[in-house]
Amino acid sequence: MDREGRTGRDGDDAARGPAGAGGNRLVPLIAAGSAPRAAVAALALEQHHVIPADRRSFRHLAERAAQGRQPAVAAFFAHLEQGEGVALERLGVLAAACGLDAETLRAHEPRAGCQAYPAYVAWLALGAEPVDVVVALSANFAAWGGYCATVAQALRRHYGFTDEACGFFDFFAEPDPRGAALAAEAGRAGRAEGLLTERLAHRYGRMLQEYESMFWNTLADTCVVQ
Repeated sequence: MDREGRTGRDGDDAARGPAGAGGNRLVPLIAAGSAPRAAVAALALEQHHVIPADRRSFRHLAERAAQGRQPAVAAFFAHLEQGEGVALERLGVLAAACGLDAETLRAHEPRAGCQAYPAYVAWLALGAEPVDVVVALSANFAAWGGYCATVAQALRRHYGFTDEACGFFDFFAEPDPRGAALAAEAGRAGRAEGLLTERLAHRYGRMLQEYESMFWNTLADTCVVQ
């Protein structure tokens, strides 16, 4: 897709699997205005668990890379951690636009299908080579950014959401040239140091893409009346 999202591709084909593997059933419904507003609210509820989890994972990956004397890789994950902080702030505005108060957010029990993605990112943060995770994440962020661009446009057009309420999706949809540059530099450094294993980066990217589809389709299965 043309819209590359926060980090885009890092120029390495290692993690290029089938974008949206398994098919995303929810985004086309939102794009058409046929998904219920409850689906958007459910997405916001789940993201209140996803974003903090990913932020912790990125912080851990940055620390591991720094300890391993991989400054380019550490800089990439530090950039991602900072971005998750911005996303979390904007997520609060989205939640409010969906009519979700603090008590509802606290009481929400997350869905396993929606939390598989951050759980896998945490698994990667614990044991995978950080530069392999750079490549895997960069490929998946392109798909996520495209989905967010579509949802942001649809929320304005069909659901009456304000620009401020769409800020969470806008953040991930807009280009991030610094993130793309950091990803490219991390990939080059990892390859030069013999740390990048393209077979594993491809595997991690494929798994992330499938968990990404699981997130959206879990919401579709639970929130959309067939």
